[in-house]
Amino acid sequence: MTDAQTKLQPGDAAPAFTLPDADGKPVSLADHRGRKVIVYFYPAALTPGCTKQACDFTDNLELLAGAGYDVVGISPDKPEKLGKFREKEHLKVTLLADPEKEVLKAYGAFGEKSLYGKTVVGVIRSTVVVDEQGKVERALYNVKATGHVAKLLRDLAV
Repeated sequence: MTDAQTKLQPGDAAPAFTLPDADGKPVSLADHRGRKVIVYFYPAALTPGCTKQACDFTDNLELLAGAGYDVVGISPDKPEKLGKFREKEHLKVTLLADPEKEVLKAYGAFGEKSLYGKTVVGVIRSTVVVDEQGKVERALYNVKATGHVAKLLRDLAV
């Protein structure tokens, strides 16, 4: 499987999903129709890079919301772990659980990646910006945990 097949491109329809949040309540992409949504994929809750990224999104949530963006973070973690992550770090972003990795795969955020010089299969840290109609506006893969939100704010002119 090549990377090119799985990555979303601007103009693609964003794959629909319904996943449980940190409280086990179902959240769908369709719930956000009419708003822009930043869907970001991260490897694991309660790890340093993912914590930094989630805190950066939380710190900028009001700014993003004011510009018309909702933010949803998706990882393979179970809802219970997401709840602990949210409590420990005082996160305000919506965190969704995808333990089956179906949504991660649909968005091209799961597959081969390079980790410390080795090729491994896992979550590819990615951010997909979905427009009000449910189309992909931007698809960013292999993003860095640190500085990514600041760069995204610049790119989106927020």
